[in-house]
Amino acid sequence: MPTLAEHIASRRTFAIISHPDAGKTTLTEKLLLYSGSIQTAGSVKGKASSKHAVSDWMDIEKERGISVTSSVLQFEHDGCCVNILDTPGHQDFSEDTYRTLMAADAAVMVIDAAKGVEAQTKKLFKVCTLRHIPIFTFVNKMDRESRDPFELMEEIETVLGIGTYPMNWPIGNGRTFRGVFDRQTRNVIAFDGEGRGNSTKKVAEIEAELGDAALDELIGSDNHQNLMDDIELLDGAADEFDLDAVRAGKLSPVFFGSALTNFGVEPFLKEFLRLAPAPLPYTDTISGDLVDPQRKEFAGFVFKIQANMDKNHRDRIAFVRICSGKFERGMEAFHVQGGKKLKLATGTSLMADDRATVDEAYAGDIVGLFDPGIFSIGDTVCKGEHVQFPPIPTFSPEHFARITQVNTLKRKQFVKGMHELAQEGAVQIFREPGFGMESVICGVVGVLQLDVLETRLKNEYGVEVRRQGMPYTDIRWIANDLNELDTSRLNITRDTKLVEDMRGGRLLLFTNSWNVNWAIDHNPDLKLSEVGNVNF
Repeated sequence: MPTLAEHIASRRTFAIISHPDAGKTTLTEKLLLYSGSIQTAGSVKGKASSKHAVSDWMDIEKERGISVTSSVLQFEHDGCCVNILDTPGHQDFSEDTYRTLMAADAAVMVIDAAKGVEAQTKKLFKVCTLRHIPIFTFVNKMDRESRDPFELMEEIETVLGIGTYPMNWPIGNGRTFRGVFDRQTRNVIAFDGEGRGNSTKKVAEIEAELGDAALDELIGSDNHQNLMDDIELLDGAADEFDLDAVRAGKLSPVFFGSALTNFGVEPFLKEFLRLAPAPLPYTDTISGDLVDPQRKEFAGFVFKIQANMDKNHRDRIAFVRICSGKFERGMEAFHVQGGKKLKLATGTSLMADDRATVDEAYAGDIVGLFDPGIFSIGDTVCKGEHVQFPPIPTFSPEHFARITQVNTLKRKQFVKGMHELAQEGAVQIFREPGFGMESVICGVVGVLQLDVLETRLKNEYGVEVRRQGMPYTDIRWIANDLNELDTSRLNITRDTKLVEDMRGGRLLLFTNSWNVNWAIDHNPDLKLSEVGNVNF
């Protein structure tokens, strides 16, 4: 029977990040395929397929062929319990990704071999570096025409500011792609071009010395010569592989492959599980100390809330990253922000929207807790000596719209839907003092979030709404105490709006930065902040 320490040491929890269309969801599913968690890979819906990815479970995801919410996928493989946090690639849903990265111990960065480092990759990479977590790179789509691999390595190092170490090296690309050279085993892993979406067959691994005439026949004489030149250059110029630098987030192991054809996925998974860290410690804001994952007492934090995953029950699930100890079904824990004890009656393991009741889980795991409406994003639950993990900040919205219900008889459903979707962090909602909830102001990071809001209100709550764009571009939270500042006496421009968030926090919405400066200059007692607490 494994000990607590052995259970925790076997955990690997990581997020997969990328720019849209780099192949992140495809790679996720091939990892599940190799682990035996699924039998058939569902490719993202396109002209040739009506399937959808297993991690894309919302109706709108299946319709549009994009990921709009993070999914949690857990499986066992090669002695490890793996938790994959599959994140939205689309920039309009980046806030969900930022929160999810707070729950990861490592990140896998998927890069399109033809496009290199793209805009969304840069943003997500910066979030990873804030936590100094290890970053592994999978250069995808090598079976298509792609850029020079040396050029790609240089771009990663220059643009992202992280060192690179190729674990394997591509032999050709596109139509001339013949496989990769494994730098550890010094073997050639041959690509036959026949692998397709649901294939799990092993590709040929050839033991052959560079310079061996047999390689001319296997990969072509030109490819063979180019490979010898490249490997000589790599071996002579590159630094030695440094696992400590990888663990510190300063060096990224790079793998080349093709997720769609399954090529390079299995070797990548094997090496990732070997090199990636077991659960990392989180800071306790009460004591300032790090909370050791091996600590016997259970502790974790809520990084995501999802409503209506089960259409039949319309429930809410709080996603909890376990930071220390062991979770047991039915255990009592202390909800730090709520200041009271709770019985964690039901825990679930997750495979997107498929769930199974779990009796126990360990540090590094993600467990879903039924939420009757008491949890907020960033909340801590713990057992034994109280700890509290750092809050997860909310990001300033960049787009605003007034949302009004069409049918006034459905006010109850409208209010419930807006509250629950705001609690998820899908949108931020604000109300004007003195006005009811029939009309609210929504703030989002990306416009597509408003489309999702309308779709989900209609499909999940039976409510149709009108949407009217608003001209605000800047938002500031009022940091003064309630009794310290009388907002009715503020000297602000006519097009600046005073609103409240759902916690009662006071904010100002501005149409431009000039109005922000006006408010600061004409109200010497006013304290403004660009960062607020989460809505709930």
